[in-house]
Amino acid sequence: MKIRCIIVDDEYLARTLLEDYIGKISQLELVAKCSGAPQAMEVLQNENIDLMFLDVQMPDLTGVDFLRSLNNKPVVIFTTAYSDYAIDGYSLGVIEYLLKPISFERFFQAVNKAIEQINLLRKSTNDETEDFIMLKSEHRIYKVKYHDILYIEGLKEYVIFNLKNEKRIITLRSMKSLEDSLPDNFMRIHRSYIINKNEINTLYRNMVEIGDKKIDIGKTYKEKVVEELFKK
Repeated sequence: MKIRCIIVDDEYLARTLLEDYIGKISQLELVAKCSGAPQAMEVLQNENIDLMFLDVQMPDLTGVDFLRSLNNKPVVIFTTAYSDYAIDGYSLGVIEYLLKPISFERFFQAVNKAIEQINLLRKSTNDETEDFIMLKSEHRIYKVKYHDILYIEGLKEYVIFNLKNEKRIITLRSMKSLEDSLPDNFMRIHRSYIINKNEINTLYRNMVEIGDKKIDIGKTYKEKVVEELFKK
């Protein structure tokens, strides 16, 4: 599976150089080149991005401030002409720090390091034979048992896992990818909700009750929900 990349840099020549370097590595797929944070945010909201090459000094919003604004983020490699942002990069979980002008040798080393981390995360996240799911949130990776999940709520490009211990974990995933990969005891009942069927307390009219949460059943899901809940 290709590693999907985005370049965020206000300098045309820097974007062109990185595009050329990315093209030399078969595992990488360039999804977008962005001249600033607003454009990059739009891409991140609409595409699954594994790796971001992010410049630090940009107009409107610096790379550091942009990164701080993201609750969940792809693996990030800083690309900058200034060495004094290394500490910021470390505190924000940036995996590598490339100083301009960037040689292909250093680029290759940084990408190899990023690929290792991305593949490890993919392996943990996509292992459907286990009784848990790995969730990346705020620079941490959580191991969550399926039976501890009450329901999952969609929030734009993020999802919120609501757990039995009243903990909530927000992570960058799509509802569709979860719907296709979760075990059979999970069911989508609304555009914005996936529930654990084993945790339903009450089914009443057009809603289900899980714990102290009442969740509406979407009109387009109602027939499927009733059939699923009452099948023998």
